[in-house]
Amino acid sequence: MTGLQKLLNAAAALCGLYALVDGFTALSPALLLAAGLVVVCGMRLSPVLAAALPVVICPQLDLVISLIAAGAVLAALQDGMAGAVWAIAIAAWLHGWLAVEKTMADDADATGFNWVVSLGVPLFFGFWLLFFWEALTIGLGIPTVLLPPPSMIGARLVTSTAILMADFQQTFLKAVLAGYTIGCGSAFVIAILVDRSNFLRRGFLPIGNFISALPIIGVAPIMVMWFGFDWQSKAAVVVIMTFFPMMVNTLSGLSAASAMERDLFDTYAAGYWQTLFKLQLPAAMPFIFNALKINSTLALIGAIVAEFFGTPIVGIGFRISTEVGRMNLDMVWAEIAVAALAGSASYGALSLLERRITFWHPSYRTK
Repeated sequence: MTGLQKLLNAAAALCGLYALVDGFTALSPALLLAAGLVVVCGMRLSPVLAAALPVVICPQLDLVISLIAAGAVLAALQDGMAGAVWAIAIAAWLHGWLAVEKTMADDADATGFNWVVSLGVPLFFGFWLLFFWEALTIGLGIPTVLLPPPSMIGARLVTSTAILMADFQQTFLKAVLAGYTIGCGSAFVIAILVDRSNFLRRGFLPIGNFISALPIIGVAPIMVMWFGFDWQSKAAVVVIMTFFPMMVNTLSGLSAASAMERDLFDTYAAGYWQTLFKLQLPAAMPFIFNALKINSTLALIGAIVAEFFGTPIVGIGFRISTEVGRMNLDMVWAEIAVAALAGSASYGALSLLERRITFWHPSYRTK
């Protein structure tokens, strides 16, 4: 047992004991049961008890107990955030942490287990983040106009699916995808042209740097006047935001091939296009995907901000600006959740594609 596991066990046991002492006058039987389970698993500091109860040392039971305790805490929140509820909440989180630590230590080398850990750890962390968000907002009585609980946001996601889907289509499927494709694609082509000419490199990079420094709040109204109130003006803002990062990263990638590799291609009398497709572009792929991943989030931010300056009565940015004025913060957070999920999904898809294409890169090698 590592020092971290001993510390977590001790902390969980203390929290559970406090919950048992305080819970007889404040909590429900379900919460007392959860406190007892936490104490039993938290007292594994004793080798004798561990030998008598060998089943409790498995990480799966740690995780199950933490989830049971979390559910009991959420059920008892309506009665107020008593000290025992806080103690059980902390103990449940500690047991979940211990389960993840033990699982990763025991099965990290198992075949096909790495993807489980890669997916499970973020989900576990996200669950406990939402859990404590829910516990704090309800237990402390925080007004929903300041910070609604996740359960309220989830209910809004379910009841307003049609509105959220229409906003997602307007902002992401139209403005973001169009602007992202045009911006990244044109920057990639121009970077190849600039790489061939030192004159273009000296003249075009300062202009690109100047354009990238333009503030969105200044550019968005101009684009609305030029291209109208529909998604075309938002796509134009996305093009401006994504163009320069893509061009700079592509130029850096095209120069990443070493002098020895270039000399080898010259020795075999390789032409420009052979050198480009067989040496420069493969070496530039990590840089290109880095720009694509950065732009996947910049594009969404640019489109949402641009919608604050004029749009049809649909769109994520439009909905956020109008619902804030109506004090419907649950709808605002629901729109934020949709945008965050869309951005995370696009980033994850690009990461998977990068792993498939640049499998040869040292960062993806297992040995």
